[in-house]
Amino acid sequence: MTTSDELFMLRALELAALGEGFARPNPVVGCVITHNGRIIGEGWHRQYGEPHAEVNAISSVTEKNLLPESTAYVTLEPCSHFGKTPPCADLLIKHRVKKVIICNTDPNPLVAGRGIKKLLEAGIEVETGFLAEKGTLLNRRFFTFHQKQRPYIVLKWAQTSDGFLAKPEYETAPVSGALAKYLVHKWRTEEAAILVGTRTALHDNPKLNVREWTGQNPVRLVIDNNLTLPENLHLFDRSQPTIVYNLLREEQLHENLKLVRLEAGSDFLAQLLYDLYRRQIQSVLVEGGTFLLDAFIQNNLWDEARVFRSPKKFGNGIAAPQLSLNTLTETTLIGEDQLFLHNSD
Repeated sequence: MTTSDELFMLRALELAALGEGFARPNPVVGCVITHNGRIIGEGWHRQYGEPHAEVNAISSVTEKNLLPESTAYVTLEPCSHFGKTPPCADLLIKHRVKKVIICNTDPNPLVAGRGIKKLLEAGIEVETGFLAEKGTLLNRRFFTFHQKQRPYIVLKWAQTSDGFLAKPEYETAPVSGALAKYLVHKWRTEEAAILVGTRTALHDNPKLNVREWTGQNPVRLVIDNNLTLPENLHLFDRSQPTIVYNLLREEQLHENLKLVRLEAGSDFLAQLLYDLYRRQIQSVLVEGGTFLLDAFIQNNLWDEARVFRSPKKFGNGIAAPQLSLNTLTETTLIGEDQLFLHNSD
């Protein structure tokens, strides 16, 4: 691979990232088409149900007669099946694109090499695995979902410098600053769902929507084993899809409010994650509280953790979860707060 190949694939990855929060449950995909070292078309998957990256890239090419002598750089293997849109592999074949360079093979069983096979059988030169690590990172939610058959799990909490999530008796008190709040709302747009436990729902009465950023609201998830949470909580306002996981009832109360019954036991979280897998929910932001966060950590059912540490001190209160320093990958400042990023791998 040449330096120009790397630059074109990096551009495709950059384009793909523009679809984060909009393409789900599809992966984010970017495509760059070049002719004699010059970009003649580019596109990305902008919105679920709308044309894929390859379609948008080819549509942007003004001189279609150049396509048979062109190279397409695609961040994920072109699809080979009919879904919301026709197969992208067929489109590349139709326009007789000379060469396709692919970042990642698609882990979806509906594709999984079939798109590449179609291209090769049509006489198109194919190269795969170029900048694959970067592509896997970009689509880590999609890959985790298909490879582990569970959503990608992001843990998030804010703690004081002396290690507390909240004051005693869950008394409401802000921990992190305004910039951290904006960032958290941005994160909410990037995940398919957001999860809290019973105590957080009761004491914080969160809305779990997106107010400080532009983007889609996640599906709200709450664990309420015995269905004791009061109906006047923001979570039950029916303004966005909400699932209540419990041990008692299975019932559709409203188009935006559903009770889902799980079995009691040590595998409660595993049941919950498998139910989300069945519902095609590919990622979850877990916002607390301590008991729920600890459960994910102890069962090794997490992928990322994002921990704000405020300069504030409470002296005593509800202790924050603990993570090994071995999982720490990055530390940065967000206003007056420190943000610690952890990765489970």
